[in-house]
Amino acid sequence: MTMRIYAIAVFLFLYIPIGIIVLFSFNAGRHASELRGLSVQWYSKALSNPFVSDAFVTSLIIALSVAVLSTLLGTTAALALQRLKGPLRTFFDGMIYVSVMVPGIVIGIATLVALVTVFDFLNPLLASLWPEGMKPPKLHMGYASVIAAHTLFTMSMVIILVRARISGMDRTLIEASLDLYATPWRTFYQVTLPQIFPAILAGFLLSFTFSFDDFIISFFVAGPNTTLPIYIFSSIRRGITPEVNAIGTMVLITSLIILMAAQYALHRRDIR
Repeated sequence: MTMRIYAIAVFLFLYIPIGIIVLFSFNAGRHASELRGLSVQWYSKALSNPFVSDAFVTSLIIALSVAVLSTLLGTTAALALQRLKGPLRTFFDGMIYVSVMVPGIVIGIATLVALVTVFDFLNPLLASLWPEGMKPPKLHMGYASVIAAHTLFTMSMVIILVRARISGMDRTLIEASLDLYATPWRTFYQVTLPQIFPAILAGFLLSFTFSFDDFIISFFVAGPNTTLPIYIFSSIRRGITPEVNAIGTMVLITSLIILMAAQYALHRRDIR
């Protein structure tokens, strides 16, 4: 009974603030802390705000790119690391877990310093090698820097998820496939991939969610681009309005739709 009460208290602590944000997003007044009737006017204002639209598209492009790159690189690395033995495997395991445990602000500052140093070295070099009369390209902070920083962080989480799935995988199926003269690629496609697909999908969704919601790393390396979390932070500094609550509610609904779609895809796959 005590554990049940404790579990209910934890869930209430987690979800009551989210419910308050959703409720106050329908506020008819201008103050986020005073509920003066119900209205959907703030949703229409948020959807018609060009700054919100641009920030949302920027976050969506970055998150999808990061999710695809992290899933591909993380899955490949997990399959390769599974074959390592001895001290080399221990070293790489430590590096992977350290990259997950390092605070985001440290990653943001380190990435910013590294990119600025590289750009300061490469930009004059490109200018000296470029033909005269033509404007040389200039490396700067932007989409690529944010995608690179997010991918380096989220790739470690994909590796951990996929390796955990590989460890619990039935190896006899792979051995049987090889005994039946299947090629390594065919064995991977028909035997290994279906077994690790739930972990790959989970890694994809986790990478997408982290990249879409990240503020700390993006704040350091986004340059002139504005992601949705950066826009919300800038808006909050001027005061919390129901429009911010509406944006948060729409992001929450989008995340739930993606989660339910993934669960449906896994359910249909299990049925087949």
